Amino acid sequence: TIDNADGALPIEYSEVTISRTLFRTGGSEYAINGASCRLLDIQELLSDSGMGREMHVIVGQGQLDKILHATPEDRRGFIEEAAGILKHRRRKEKTVRKLEAMQANLQRLSDLTGEIRRQLTPLGKQADVARRAQRVQFDVRDARARLLADDLVQQQNSLEQDVADEAALKARRAVVEQQLEAGRRQQAVVEQLAAEATPKLNAARDTWYRLSASRERLRSLGSLAQERGRLLGAVDAEPYSGRDPEQLERQAARVRDEVTELERHILDRRSALETATAAKAGAELAASAEDKRLTAVLRAAADRREGLAKLAGAVGAARSRVESAQAELGRLRDSLAAGQERRRQAQTEFTALETQVAGVEEGEESLDADYEDASAELDAVVQEIADLASAAGDAARERDALVARRDALQLGLNRKDGTAHALNSGLDGVAGTLASALTVRPGYETAIAAALGEASEAIVVRDPDMAAVVVQLLKDDDAGRASLLLASAAPMPREDSATGGRLPAGARWAVDLVTAGGPPAAAVAALLAGVAVVEDLDGAGLLVSEHPDLTAVTRAGDVFTALTVTGGSAKAPSLLEVQAAVDDAEARLAVVTADLERNRFALAGAEARRAEAQARAEAALDRLHDSDARLAAVAEKLGQLNSLLRSAVGESDRLAASLARAEANVVTEEEALAAVASRLAAAQEAPADEEPSTEQRDALAVAASLARSAEMDARLSLRSTEEQLTATTNRAVSLERAAATERRAREEAAERARRRRIQARRAAAVSAAVEQAIRFIDVSVELARHERDLAEENREERDRSLLEIRTTNDSLARELAELTDSVHRDELARARQRARIEALEARCIEELGITPDVLVADFGPDVPVPVPAEESGDKWAALRTSVDDDGTPVIEGRPFVREEQEKRLRKAERDLSALGKVNPLALEEFAALEERHQFLSTQLEDLKSSRKDLLDIIKEVDDRVQRVFAEAFEDTRAQFVHVFERLFPGGEGRLVLTDPSDMLTTGIEVEARPAGKKIKRLSLLSGGERSLTAVALLVAIFKARPSPFYVMDEVEAALDDTNLGRLITIFEELRQSSQLIVITHQKRTMEVADALYGVTMRGDGVSTVISQRLGADV
Repeated sequence: TIDNADGALPIEYSEVTISRTLFRTGGSEYAINGASCRLLDIQELLSDSGMGREMHVIVGQGQLDKILHATPEDRRGFIEEAAGILKHRRRKEKTVRKLEAMQANLQRLSDLTGEIRRQLTPLGKQADVARRAQRVQFDVRDARARLLADDLVQQQNSLEQDVADEAALKARRAVVEQQLEAGRRQQAVVEQLAAEATPKLNAARDTWYRLSASRERLRSLGSLAQERGRLLGAVDAEPYSGRDPEQLERQAARVRDEVTELERHILDRRSALETATAAKAGAELAASAEDKRLTAVLRAAADRREGLAKLAGAVGAARSRVESAQAELGRLRDSLAAGQERRRQAQTEFTALETQVAGVEEGEESLDADYEDASAELDAVVQEIADLASAAGDAARERDALVARRDALQLGLNRKDGTAHALNSGLDGVAGTLASALTVRPGYETAIAAALGEASEAIVVRDPDMAAVVVQLLKDDDAGRASLLLASAAPMPREDSATGGRLPAGARWAVDLVTAGGPPAAAVAALLAGVAVVEDLDGAGLLVSEHPDLTAVTRAGDVFTALTVTGGSAKAPSLLEVQAAVDDAEARLAVVTADLERNRFALAGAEARRAEAQARAEAALDRLHDSDARLAAVAEKLGQLNSLLRSAVGESDRLAASLARAEANVVTEEEALAAVASRLAAAQEAPADEEPSTEQRDALAVAASLARSAEMDARLSLRSTEEQLTATTNRAVSLERAAATERRAREEAAERARRRRIQARRAAAVSAAVEQAIRFIDVSVELARHERDLAEENREERDRSLLEIRTTNDSLARELAELTDSVHRDELARARQRARIEALEARCIEELGITPDVLVADFGPDVPVPVPAEESGDKWAALRTSVDDDGTPVIEGRPFVREEQEKRLRKAERDLSALGKVNPLALEEFAALEERHQFLSTQLEDLKSSRKDLLDIIKEVDDRVQRVFAEAFEDTRAQFVHVFERLFPGGEGRLVLTDPSDMLTTGIEVEARPAGKKIKRLSLLSGGERSLTAVALLVAIFKARPSPFYVMDEVEAALDDTNLGRLITIFEELRQSSQLIVITHQKRTMEVADALYGVTMRGDGVSTVISQRLGADV
């Protein structure tokens, strides 16, 4: 819950409660004062008051580094966030992205509207074709119904007359059936006898086969037994090779004896070790007792000489203090001289380094210029690539459009009439269309087509005979009409005598505008003889009036002669014009394709230049980075020298003060030494005590050392013997294991040899038994072969008798089949006749939707055929009806003639085919498409209006963002100057716009120059200075646009005491208007806090939060 009594949050509540409900399914729901909302709504609500998880009011440990390395646009974002306009910018950018995405859909809608507009015209034409098709379909239906009725009547009459007598055929079939039945009974008896004898024959064959197979298996078994006996005997002769186990056991026994001897040595060495250990303990005990006694004697003597020692110690101490004071005096003099020398050196290096910084900055400007030139070149190449890519896309689209136009025009060359039928006939004398053989000067295609007339769509044939063949073919196939041009026509002289070979200005001979290759050249010259092409109607009329024997044709296709004038508009393009359009499209397609290839080559070269420019730009950027690094290193060294110079000055001052104090101390200590020396001289006149002897203590110490050495030697000898025992024992065990392994191997080899001998004896016994069995089975095979041969002779005799019976039965069966087929053919003929009638009746219902009776009654061959009104010439015939005496309508017309109706049907089908595909719903589709076009146009206009309104709103938001940002920037810039002067006394800092002319996208650069430095770049400042500059920027934003609270995480960690004090002063100013939460390890920062919170860990390992509120006097 947030207190909003001051109205800081843009919501009409004095208290704002933000809640989040977590559901068991893992989802969650946010609410503001109990009303459901989005997380984005909560974030924007809090951002208006400067609160948020990742906003500028939370300065983390990495936030300062983020500010130091931020781009100018990122710094602008900090100010926009503080000013509360960042959310508006993000919303605007999101809206702009949506508008850009909508633009593609808007373009598609525009394309769809244009496409529908283009479809309206052809669909209207389809509606006209549909109306014409209705009239043609009536003729097709009427003619088809009359022909179908005639077929049905003829089939019904044929079925009534087609009756044949089948009695004789059926009687003969009965006699043949009786004879065939008797023959089949006799055949069954013979087949039964053969069937009974077949198992005996098969049994004899199986017996012979089995005995033969058994003999072969016995022979194979004998060979296998002999081979196995030979192999087992050869393997048994191989001896076993391996180490002797008894020899290995003898070696193991010798090693075991060595183990026993080593164990005895170990016992002896252990005894010697125990003796040496006891001797060492005794010697060390005696030496310790003697040392204690001597210490007691010396302590007693010291107590007697204590008084003398104190005086001597006082003298020595006084003398030492004098010497120390004199040494300190000399050291301070030397240190003072060295400090003054370091001060001079630091001052010299500082001056030289400042000069070097100036030189590096001059080189930096040239590197900046190189990088800007390389970047400009790269941008130019990139723009060139974009232009080339756009041009390539335009060329590709134009190429696709030309391909589509060429294909569509080529479809127009394929006419579905007698011309196409003649071209597809494959006759040798047909050379193709005249249009494909002519080349007309561009712009005169319409005039030449009008001058040629129907000949422009003619087919070129070899001679009159071939023309007659083609015409007869069209008549036979009823394929329509076609115009033919004879290639064998004799050339005619040009009829230009009337004009003297010259034409008026603006007129040209038509034959001069045409180039005809091959045979039709003479015919074309004859067709265009006396034809002149003029520009307009006036020129045509003037030419014909002056030269009546000439024909004038305008470029628009109007034809003038002395007697007739043909012209107007809305004429379909001729084949000549279509062919010219196809040639023009192909020529333009070749040009566009060549341009596209040149564009692709240029694009490849531009890509190579872009790679080179990018490499140069990257190299210039690397050099600039290296220069920045060098400049930063020089600046850092300059800071170090500055610190060293300040340290040297302070050290010189401290050494001078210490030197004065040391000189006074030397005088005082020399006076104290003289007084104590006189007292010691008087005390030394008393007799001195004798010192006790230490010879016995030294002897006992030597004896203890020798005892320890002896104990160590005994211990090492025991350890060596034990290791030798372990190795010898392992060797004995290894030999015993090898002996056991060899013995088992010998036993297994003997067992294998025994089994091979047994198997060899078995193989020999099997071989002998097989030889005896082969002798017996040979006799059995011979007996089985004799029985098999006898059974086969009996079978052959029965087969001959059965063959004669089957031959007789087959002849009877063929005769019966012929009789049955004759009866069946008659029945099938009648069935087919009925099927044809049923099929015709089904066609009546399926194709015409009427019953057969109605069809015959209304369209039968006896019903007159009505005469169409257009043929009778009576326009009121359709409204006139004749009736008989009873008032029943009487149909008037001509009698039914099948050939006429068939011709009528073919003509109607040709007319219907000439109309092409007819859309019966064209009228409804045209109305629906027109309505859809109107609807889409209205929607498109609405979308454009809405888009314009959104763009106006975006412009208003941009204006507000510019105004609010300008105000926030001015406030922040003023606060930054003030804060920077507080944190860097004597320094200068300011915020500068990168592009003041564009307040909507301009970035912000930070210029900082501490006192005593000429540099302004952040990268050239020391680490503490950069951190303090980042803090200054944040504090300036805080002061320009305050927030309820701020969180700072160790922002003063890199500051010294002086800068820390300045920062704390800034904190004191901020706390007047906002609440500060500071995470710190600095004691001085803690001292100014109102409350401290810390985390400690108790003895049980559980962490505990402790807090302490500080009073005003802390």
